[in-house]
Amino acid sequence: MKKPTPSPHRFNSLTEAHLAMGLPAPQHPLISLHEAPAHPAPATPGHGPHVLSFYKIALKTGGGGQLTYGQGYYDFTEGSLLLAAPNQVLGAAAEAGCQGGVVLLVHPDFLLGYPLAQTIRQHGFFSYATNEALHLSDQEKATLLALFGNMADELSSRLDDLSQEVLLAQLDLLLTYAQRFYQRQFLTRRPANRALLQRVDELLAAYFDAQQPLVRGLPTVQYLADAVHLSPSYLSDMLRSLTGQNAQQHIHHRLIERAKERLAVSSLSVGEIAYELGFEHAQSFSQLFKAKTSTTPLAFRRSFARRR
Repeated sequence: MKKPTPSPHRFNSLTEAHLAMGLPAPQHPLISLHEAPAHPAPATPGHGPHVLSFYKIALKTGGGGQLTYGQGYYDFTEGSLLLAAPNQVLGAAAEAGCQGGVVLLVHPDFLLGYPLAQTIRQHGFFSYATNEALHLSDQEKATLLALFGNMADELSSRLDDLSQEVLLAQLDLLLTYAQRFYQRQFLTRRPANRALLQRVDELLAAYFDAQQPLVRGLPTVQYLADAVHLSPSYLSDMLRSLTGQNAQQHIHHRLIERAKERLAVSSLSVGEIAYELGFEHAQSFSQLFKAKTSTTPLAFRRSFARRR
């Protein structure tokens, strides 16, 4: 009989997480910064898949090796940065740190009342998968280590009325650098990403050719992400770096291209084409078509007929 999969252990407080990692109690109940051991401690009864109720930013400096991406090697090897939002299922709790480096834990309550409480949610990289970590050049790693050092100095000094503002300013700058470095990573991976874009377009074409919309409805970002083994957020940001459109917009673009083709060469009604493409209601199809082309499906068909 198959053993039931245990539920991930939830860490609700930084103190609880520190205890599980064998670390001293955090200097602040809502934010902590600690060095990650080069060799994580052996697992204890509390270790296993886990969920954190707070943000985790882990900079690994212990030489993770070069990762294969597409048909070649495109990543730096000097370090990597992993960012996780609250309530994500992570790996073994013994790996709550990383193999050498630093780990920053920030409870959402630490951000309350500040603009960062809202803007932090706009960073898609917090929902990237582990294998989509940011790989850093030596200069990029030095930049982030300097920021972590400033935060460590602030936490280890006497906390005062401005400590929270200083720490939040450093965190905001850290996230801005992460955004910049991810944009650089998309650029350095562009040859492999173009191959992924071609694969995405092939998947969409095959989806429509096999009349999958009649059975499964409109193609989704999750469907494409699963097919190319990427997280939806990473796929969207990767496509945006190549085409200027996120994954949902790219799906809509290909959908409209297919709709134009059907309107031009078939005698099906607009409602029949909408149903064929996966829409439950013809009105929804017409609204999307007009939003993307500034004309209605019927007007497009008439204009195309006049050109022939």
